[in-house]
Amino acid sequence: MPTRPAPRGVGRNSILLPYIVAATYFTEYLDTTIVATSLPQMARSFGVGPNEVSLGMTAYMLTLAVLIPISGWIADRYGTRTVFGSAVVIFAVASVLCGSADGVLSFTAARVVQGMGGALMVPVGRMIVARNTDDAHMLRAISAITWPAIVAPVVGPTVGGFITTYASWHWVFFLNVPFSIAAFVAILVFVSDQAGQASKRLDVRGFLSCSASLVLLLCGMELASRQDVSLGLAGGIIVGGIAFGLVAVRHLRKAPQPILNLAVFRVHTYTTSVWWGGFARAGIEAVPYLAPLLFQVGFGLSAFHAGLLLLVTATGNLGMKAVTTPIMRRFGFRTVAIANGTAVAMTILAFAWLSPSTSRPVLFLVLFGYGVTRSLQLSTMTTLSFADVTDDLKSSASTLWSTMQQMTTGLGIAFGAMCLRLASLLRGGDQLMAGRAFEMIDFRCAFAITAALTLLPTIAYWRLPRDAGIKITRR
Repeated sequence: MPTRPAPRGVGRNSILLPYIVAATYFTEYLDTTIVATSLPQMARSFGVGPNEVSLGMTAYMLTLAVLIPISGWIADRYGTRTVFGSAVVIFAVASVLCGSADGVLSFTAARVVQGMGGALMVPVGRMIVARNTDDAHMLRAISAITWPAIVAPVVGPTVGGFITTYASWHWVFFLNVPFSIAAFVAILVFVSDQAGQASKRLDVRGFLSCSASLVLLLCGMELASRQDVSLGLAGGIIVGGIAFGLVAVRHLRKAPQPILNLAVFRVHTYTTSVWWGGFARAGIEAVPYLAPLLFQVGFGLSAFHAGLLLLVTATGNLGMKAVTTPIMRRFGFRTVAIANGTAVAMTILAFAWLSPSTSRPVLFLVLFGYGVTRSLQLSTMTTLSFADVTDDLKSSASTLWSTMQQMTTGLGIAFGAMCLRLASLLRGGDQLMAGRAFEMIDFRCAFAITAALTLLPTIAYWRLPRDAGIKITRR
């Protein structure tokens, strides 16, 4: 028989849980972001072109899209510690297989297995923290598990560039193993096994429709960002994803035991932070894609030096974490979301006015400002999402949050790429297809549109009650 959920409290184990989960998150997020910088060396090793190796990245992303919706059901049926620990083991074994791959097919197969581990690791880890943390400590706990998603995308390119340049691409994956072993031991010692409705039947129709929608949407966005694919084809696939999404929503609203309980969207703070905040996240996540391109194509820097510049952003990210919780306690979620949401949009807009002649102090100020505001906004939205969610909805809330995060991260990268592509088309032709690089005006347009997307959800933040999330900001 599966064990019943233990009462939430503030014991030693519940204090350690967020940091154990954060460590596994950092490994997964870092692995996702540093692979891109290793693609050229991997392609030479396999004797193929970089585009062929990128199939492994696409396979990983699609595996996440297929399995994330079912992660909550699996955890409820087999127990959170069992599933979380198994996910870490799967991820570690797959990392060894990735690092040992000798061709595109073996690498892609290993990335699929690695995606299975990642799809279970992130939502189930968040579920463990949500179920074992009381309201008084929820703010600090969610803040702790948020930092990997904030820091990894900006340090990943630098770490990947360093490993690839001075060691070998194989170590990008082998480095996951010792961290995974340490995390697995900590899970065995400190994480209790909890299960939900073990007798709950799998909603096969809901699972298939949700997965089909996510796969088509992510494929469409991926194709739309590529220069060798027509926007018409990509748009058609995206429309198909939206159609399957509508079918999924209709089914989930009527099913007696849906794979995802949409009742969580009746919680105002959750809807604002996850749905509307998703637009802001997409804009924020476009910058780690656009900025390195700006520095390499527009400024003429090497990939490694472009990555080093992003360390300034990482410094802002990490520095802000120390004061994020006091700021949210002092000013409240609504005020912080509005003020900082506007500030992060303005820092993204500032990228549009950077040029090779920009002084280093100004450049560093923009990068640091983006890191500070990015960190605070993502932490605010993530913490607010669980402020008013009841225990019976936390499994679905965690799964839906992870799904939306995966979608908006992919959307952010694709959105940035599409903005650049559209800007070059409006200027007279697809520049990369013509063999020429993007020009500075293309980057200015892309950053301006990205800033507008990031600012858009501020309208929804104004509609939050002034005491939104107050029960978790009380000491």
